[in-house]
Amino acid sequence: MTVSLRPATEADLMAVGALHQRSRVAAYSSFLPPEALADPTEEAMGRYWVERLTWEGADHRMTVAERDGRLVGFSYLGPDDEGDPATGLLNAIHLDPDERGRGTGRALMVDALDAMRARGWTRAALWVLHDNASARRFYERGGWRATGERRTDRIGTALVPQLRYARAV
Repeated sequence: MTVSLRPATEADLMAVGALHQRSRVAAYSSFLPPEALADPTEEAMGRYWVERLTWEGADHRMTVAERDGRLVGFSYLGPDDEGDPATGLLNAIHLDPDERGRGTGRALMVDALDAMRARGWTRAALWVLHDNASARRFYERGGWRATGERRTDRIGTALVPQLRYARAV
């Protein structure tokens, strides 16, 4: 069966959190130590999304992907974190680990770019973990290019370098 996309509802957020944590562990375990990925729990990640959307819901958008009535992925976008009014920020695309390679990530990316265009943004940006080669290849196949900007963030106990990517919308 094909994947379907729809706007997330508050009722989805605990499941989104659980999926987000499973996705992080699967995607990052090859380059981050287990203790860095031990927290948050799936439930804590769900509470994180409930709180985050309370604060950002007015200008951010979460889309969920379902296959056979089961949540299999999500995207999250909003205004640029560097304040550029012409740029939208793709904050996240996460997939259930079993969903990789089935076109769901691509569908979520195309949907996010369409939503950015509809909001009047002409440029899209995102941050990706430097060592996440799979994600970097995914975005590069989608027309994204590294801008040369870097930052360091924390995932659990680990400091992780990130690269900024951008593309036209």
